[in-house]
Amino acid sequence: MNIFLMETLAAWVPTTPEMEVKVLFGRHLWLVAQQADKLGRRARELRAPLNFARPPAEGFGKALAALAALQPTGGRLEGLYECALPSLARAYNDYLAQTEPLIDEPTVLMLEDAARDIDRMRRESAALLDAFPAVRAGATEAAAGVRRAFSEAGGAVQIAAQAQPA
Repeated sequence: MNIFLMETLAAWVPTTPEMEVKVLFGRHLWLVAQQADKLGRRARELRAPLNFARPPAEGFGKALAALAALQPTGGRLEGLYECALPSLARAYNDYLAQTEPLIDEPTVLMLEDAARDIDRMRRESAALLDAFPAVRAGATEAAAGVRRAFSEAGGAVQIAAQAQPA
């Protein structure tokens, strides 16, 4: 999911006309890339193959695709900061609620850091929108489908049940 968000932001930076938003997206692209890199290294530590990534659950994948397709700047801002990032934070919190913090402490620390980064990105977006309210134009209409897609998506990752030994 972080890789998808990273690629989406990378595509949005050159196609966003407002310089202030372009800078915000660029800064947040870097944060999301750092999260993706840390999680990728952690997966490798846990013996996952190099460049291993679990695909998102079908509904979540559709929501991410709808996010990437947004065109108006206001819709992109609302879709990313009010829909996608809160959904990602919920996925992290769901994982944290189900894991043993002592046994999986490195992952716990990474996800706690990622959650703080998400809060920071959302605060910075809100500050930008307060300073440049005209950027909101058409936001709710453009992001309505994305909001609906994320609310209907359910979990972020499809986790197959492990076969139990007989």
